[in-house]
Amino acid sequence: MFRRHTADRADCTVGGIVLARKKRKTCYSGIGGQAVLEGVMMKNKDIYAVAVRKSDGEIVVNTQEYVGVLNDSFLKKVPFIRGVFNFIDSLVLGMKALNYSANFFEDEEAKESGADKVLNKVSGGRAEQIFMAITLVFSVALSIGVFIALPYYLSTLFGKYVRNRSLLNIIEGAIRIVIFLLYVLLISLMKDIRRVYMYHGAEHKCINCLERGRALYVRNVMRCSRQHRRCGTSFLLFVMFVSIILFFFITVTNPVYRVVLRIALIPVVAGISYELIRFAGKHDNVLVRILSAPGMLLQRLTTREPSEEMVEVAIQSVEAVFDWREYLKENFNYDVAAEEAAEAEAKARAQAEDEEEAAERTDRERAETAERAEVAEHADRERTEAAESAGREQAGVTERAGRERTETAERAGRERKRNTKAKAES
Repeated sequence: MFRRHTADRADCTVGGIVLARKKRKTCYSGIGGQAVLEGVMMKNKDIYAVAVRKSDGEIVVNTQEYVGVLNDSFLKKVPFIRGVFNFIDSLVLGMKALNYSANFFEDEEAKESGADKVLNKVSGGRAEQIFMAITLVFSVALSIGVFIALPYYLSTLFGKYVRNRSLLNIIEGAIRIVIFLLYVLLISLMKDIRRVYMYHGAEHKCINCLERGRALYVRNVMRCSRQHRRCGTSFLLFVMFVSIILFFFITVTNPVYRVVLRIALIPVVAGISYELIRFAGKHDNVLVRILSAPGMLLQRLTTREPSEEMVEVAIQSVEAVFDWREYLKENFNYDVAAEEAAEAEAKARAQAEDEEEAAERTDRERAETAERAEVAEHADRERTEAAESAGREQAGVTERAGRERTETAERAGRERKRNTKAKAES
């Protein structure tokens, strides 16, 4: 078995820079992902992979490049601004990954409709991309209506009783959080969503396993936590709290303008929330634990304990985009490859010893079998000799008995002759 590696004693480095020279429990890996239908998507820099377990049990892994809406623009490195575009990228990539996984479970007999054919012809074969864009725009519009416009409208109903505008903003934020929690609870009642939550847990467990310096094996992953600080659930909760603070500064009284300004502040809220969750993912102190606590608690709803089969899918997705063995060697001084080679050599030696022992056991068994055969042959010879001796003895007895009967008959004959002769003479 592999030795247990203690990652807490290793220095953690990123890009050759030592982040800690003391005992450290975790080390930032830079990978992220999301759950899809019967699978997991993992992303590392510009490479992402979607691993899906098909209905026949086969795991299919699709690896592609996604550079994002800004490609390599310097804006992707500017704090607060980068969060806006990373948020857009996560929406687009998440939709692509979900569509890819859904294709494996569509009705095989479903045929392309007339509208699909027309749209494909007009768009030059880009009907799927257009449909995905329409779906994304509709989803964003629906989210704005449910999580921005609706909470604001409901908060205005308290205007007759609450005159303090700051308190109304807090009530609006509380309503928004309640709506979000109800949404999470309601969709968790769906069977397919519950399985997605299980794959969500598998995704978190894999990242936690690596960032704690453990080899990415199923047995190690299953022992890890299914909550993670960089989770999208935590990001959305940060969005809720940051929006409460920013909406304090909206002082216009016109209801339409207030809603429009709230929508306009979405990029700002997303940028700030991204920096908060990025900071929480790279640091571990009392403040970070306090800030992350609500999101980690909420992840108890959006993640479920996965099965080992689900973890296998998540591991394949990670391995398609991330060299975790090199990561552990560089950041935790944990040479998994050398350990695996040593383990393979030890297994080979053990197998050779087992084979040698089996050969010796076979030789012993053959010798014992030959010895038993020899003993049986000797016993057969003894039984044959005994039977022959008994036959000879029986034949002798029979012969003697015959002679005795003959002699007895002859004596009786002679006796009768003497008696007859004696009678005649008298």
